[in-house]
Amino acid sequence: MAGGLFLSAAAAALLTAALPAHSPSSGFDDPPPDKIVIDVATVNGSGCPQGTAAVAVSADNTAFTVTYSDYLAQAGGDSAPTAYRKNCQLSLLVHVPQGFTYAIASADYRGFASLQPGASSTQRASYYFQGSPNTEYRNHAFAGPYDDNWQATDTTDWAQLVYAPCGVQRNFNINTELRVNAGTTSPDQVSFMTMDSTDGDISTTYHMAWKECPEE
Repeated sequence: MAGGLFLSAAAAALLTAALPAHSPSSGFDDPPPDKIVIDVATVNGSGCPQGTAAVAVSADNTAFTVTYSDYLAQAGGDSAPTAYRKNCQLSLLVHVPQGFTYAIASADYRGFASLQPGASSTQRASYYFQGSPNTEYRNHAFAGPYDDNWQATDTTDWAQLVYAPCGVQRNFNINTELRVNAGTTSPDQVSFMTMDSTDGDISTTYHMAWKECPEE
């Protein structure tokens, strides 16, 4: 799957940049009218075996989605010792129309969890550009008993959005993780958490903010 997808539309980024932060009242430029190309450079991790993750993009350049079909972590019962943690790292090469830059505004994650009493789970995500020392981590915890769909959203304050540097091509990396702890109340019962649904897939959506680069 590495390097095998060529997609039109949007992407996201966080990175140190000399561009000033903007508040909602200052307004954002519309998404660029030209399509963007996203090359999936690599897909690695126990939560996304080859052929089980795909990237799609919105027609209006405001979001892209990642769909998983085999992303499950479990613990307790006869679970394998290594099954309690699953992760997936996507490395995206984003070709942006000349004169534009972008930032990640929010990311929506969904799935299903079945946690026994005393069990717990965590969904974690981090975002960073290739070569950047700055990595943003977001965590969402769930506690048993729980047997339902779950949803989590990572957000960035508009005033703190950081845009990709203009005129520089860097891979954007997204690393997600699921962890399950069986606890001590019902360790003989399996608890699990997925980032996929009963119909076999579910989309994680990343929402973008765009603006024009300063003229050189």
